[in-house]
Amino acid sequence: MKIMKNIIKLLVIIPLFTSCEDMFSPALENNRNMDAMYNEPAYAQGILGYAYAMLPYQSKSETDIATDDAVTNDMKSSYVNMATGSWAANNDPMSQWQSRRAAIQYLNLFIDNADKVAWAKDANVHTMYCDRLKGEAYGLRALNMYYLLMAHGGWTADGKLLGIPNITTAENIDSFFNVPRNTFQECVDQIFDDIAKAIELLPLDYNDIKDADIPAKYKSIGVTNAGDYNRVNGTHIRGRITARIAEAIQSQVALLAASPAYNEGTTVEWADAANYAAIVLNRINGVAGLDPTGGTWYMNKSEIQSLGSGAVPKEILWRGDKDNSTEDYAMGLSQEKSNYPPSLYGSGRINPTQNLVDAFPMANGYPISDASNSGYSSDNPYANRDPRLSNYIIYNGTKYGTSNTEIITGTYSLDDKPNIDGLNNENTSTRTGYYLRKLLRDDCNPNPSYNTAQFHYPVRIRFTEIFLAYAEAANEAWGPTNSGNQNYSAYDVIKAIRARAGVGTSNGDAYLESIKNDQVKMRELIRNERRLELCFENRRFWDLRRWKANINETAQGMQIDKQDNGTLKYTRINVENRSYKDYMYYGPVPYEEILKWSNLQQNQGW
Repeated sequence: MKIMKNIIKLLVIIPLFTSCEDMFSPALENNRNMDAMYNEPAYAQGILGYAYAMLPYQSKSETDIATDDAVTNDMKSSYVNMATGSWAANNDPMSQWQSRRAAIQYLNLFIDNADKVAWAKDANVHTMYCDRLKGEAYGLRALNMYYLLMAHGGWTADGKLLGIPNITTAENIDSFFNVPRNTFQECVDQIFDDIAKAIELLPLDYNDIKDADIPAKYKSIGVTNAGDYNRVNGTHIRGRITARIAEAIQSQVALLAASPAYNEGTTVEWADAANYAAIVLNRINGVAGLDPTGGTWYMNKSEIQSLGSGAVPKEILWRGDKDNSTEDYAMGLSQEKSNYPPSLYGSGRINPTQNLVDAFPMANGYPISDASNSGYSSDNPYANRDPRLSNYIIYNGTKYGTSNTEIITGTYSLDDKPNIDGLNNENTSTRTGYYLRKLLRDDCNPNPSYNTAQFHYPVRIRFTEIFLAYAEAANEAWGPTNSGNQNYSAYDVIKAIRARAGVGTSNGDAYLESIKNDQVKMRELIRNERRLELCFENRRFWDLRRWKANINETAQGMQIDKQDNGTLKYTRINVENRSYKDYMYYGPVPYEEILKWSNLQQNQGW
């Protein structure tokens, strides 16, 4: 709670969506109280802007290196330390406690005072501004609570499933800070309540409309000019939270609460999670709305290039700003600098594991473990595989980059040239025999002589994630081929996703057909499809824990040696052990908070 007191004392409003010169006006040394916001909408929006500046999304792939999907050659990484035995309540790189609760304090300040702000002289425009901005605040508060539950919700030693202290009004210096954690269910209820308010107040999307399309609720108060509506909710607002985005967050929360790690302490059922996901998907015509190129959203170059400000392609529900800057902190080239193989002037940081490579089926849809049907050969392991393997991972012999360089990850070299890309050859070389390809663009060039950047954008929510959430929940609620009161089943979704990827297209996806009436095998397949489709998007860490799946699978790699006869020998190797305890399915409350506040209960084991 110390950060809350600092917020209350300083009340520094930082992100006003303006230039640096205008960011603090009047100057920082001027002490201003909350009354100042009532006649200064820009000042008031700065409070809301803090929550946007502190959105919980990671723009780079990071947390997968703490799972069975990847390791890193950056041995100073806090995620490496966490995964190998150093995760503690006073050493938690996954903590969301301070940043999310700080954002919620700002949002509470905004919600408490928004009705008093003079948003516009025209009464109707004032009402529309107040609706939209309060709707954003409710949606953002729900989002921050969701991330707090993922990071800190858990079971206590006395058998309670707790969330975090549910604070819905702005705290001040006279507030009582030593408050207990609310139950997990109470927190979920608060999220759903906030989402309902956000959906009521926000437009589905931000678009310029014509007079005839003014929403009925605003026509009823006398809004007749679409220009007034567009001033408040037009295309220039794109990028902020909408009712559609709020519905997607609701789906994510329901999936979390229905999952094995939490469902014994909540009233949320799998059918609820499926139906919440369906609300989002039905707006795009269900399975028919799946983007044919959604699996390669990060390298759909012409699509990315043509994206207007705040506009989203068919696959993306919510994204951040696109960027093609060359600075290390920007997105335009930084991921390529970090993750390209060293021969392409990268640092090879994220190394996919053999575990993940093995999860990609053959192109005919069968798992590689199905020896009689898959056609997999351990002597030629990358042949005839799921096309997503070559889209997402650089393996031995891949040609990549603007120079179409052949990447050799084995222990041998081509034409007796030094092989800096080979397994463990340098501190920037791969530790597993693989390099990252997903999220990167092959038309970037980190070579300092060129320093060529291209447009990238951070993705916050993809429609594919919601499709997979629906499939998971629908399978658990109704079985693989039943659809409850919806028009499509888990089977329908998975068949469409695999077909989009080019899996099973030659044989009618015979493997899927063989298991479509087996709920357990369908569960395994859905989880595997989620693993593949969302790899390196910071989902795996949370998924393993909400499933209560194996979190201690040793990260493996592939050593490739050239034998005297010129053939290649493939040897699986252990690369990095995982050292998690059973209680680590749930993250800790920060140790310093437990020391400060006697009413806070710690999760069991920490």
